[in-house]
Amino acid sequence: MAAQRVLVVEDDPDTHQMLTMILGSEGYDVLSATNGPLGLELLRKMGPDLVVLDWMLPGMDGLEVCRRAREFSSVPIIMLTAKTAASDKVAGLDTGADDYVAKPFEPDELLARIRAQLRRASLAGDGLQRDKPIQVGDLRLEPASHEVYLHGRQVGLTRLEFNLLYCLAQRAGKVLTREDILRLVWGENEAIDLRGIDAHIRRLRAKVEDNADDPQRIQTVHGVGYKMGTN
Repeated sequence: MAAQRVLVVEDDPDTHQMLTMILGSEGYDVLSATNGPLGLELLRKMGPDLVVLDWMLPGMDGLEVCRRAREFSSVPIIMLTAKTAASDKVAGLDTGADDYVAKPFEPDELLARIRAQLRRASLAGDGLQRDKPIQVGDLRLEPASHEVYLHGRQVGLTRLEFNLLYCLAQRAGKVLTREDILRLVWGENEAIDLRGIDAHIRRLRAKVEDNADDPQRIQTVHGVGYKMGTN
């Protein structure tokens, strides 16, 4: 089996060297970029399995790289940054990052998060392809192709966004707590900030709601969680 390919986009030489060493020692095929434009170019041309993306890049920062990457790729992206405020984490998730690791970080923690993202990416499609398409009102989900149609028009979603929407649509009318969503979409052993789920919901609403400020499909049940409307 070919080694999984990880793209590292990091401008700090010491951090970049450390990442390259620890990833290489774990058997990953490492691609390297020291700026945003080169990172995007390698993402387009080389098709890595995962991206480790620094936030504070010169010229084009990590948020912009992530935003542009999501225009053409659903590859798992782990944002790496010294910013630790909750608002910064939400901003990173809102642009399309799948996970967020604060500097300084423990190499073992980063490796564990990389393995989790790669495992989720490899298993998500297998589990969904055995299920039938779901129709909820004018929203249709096709698990075999990971495609979503709204009013008959295809909506571009990332892998994680599709899995989150599928989880809600499969249980339309049922209220799911954030803990339920974490377990069903991320997995039993994942430890992410529950606020991150809210950020993913906001981003998903922007794509599948007629009016994201008045959501009818993905509804908030205050004090409990979220549910997919049945109409």
